[in-house]
Amino acid sequence: MKETLSRFVLLEHTGHPDDPTGKHFDLLLEQPDACETWRLADIPQVEQPAVVATQLPDHRLIWLDRLEGEVSGGRGFARRVDSGSYVYLDTTSAKEKRVVKLTGETISGVLTIIKKEATLSR
Repeated sequence: MKETLSRFVLLEHTGHPDDPTGKHFDLLLEQPDACETWRLADIPQVEQPAVVATQLPDHRLIWLDRLEGEVSGGRGFARRVDSGSYVYLDTTSAKEKRVVKLTGETISGVLTIIKKEATLSR
C-alpha cells in the first residue's frame, strides 16, 4: 500500500486577541474538507524540549496556498513560515495523539503531539 502524502503549512500568527504573548504558530494538516489545526507556542526543534500544543477548530483549506493575510474577524495576521508534505505515522481517534512525518522547506522530522505537547525528532 502506497503512503498518501498530504500538505501541511506552518503559519506565524500575530495579533490574536486571546494570545497573551502576541505570537504563536499554527500547524495546519490538510484533510479532505478542511485543515486539522494545532496552535504551537513555538516552532518545534529536533531533539529539543517539547512546545505547548493546543488543538484548534479546523481551518479553511485556502490557508494551504496563501503566503500571508489578515485573519477574519479581527483575529490578527498570519504569514507562512514553512510548508511541505506530511504522512500520518500514528493517530488516535480521540485526537489525543498525532504522529506525523513532516517534510518541509525548513522543518522536517517526526512530529509527535500528545495531549498538550509537541516534540520533533529525526
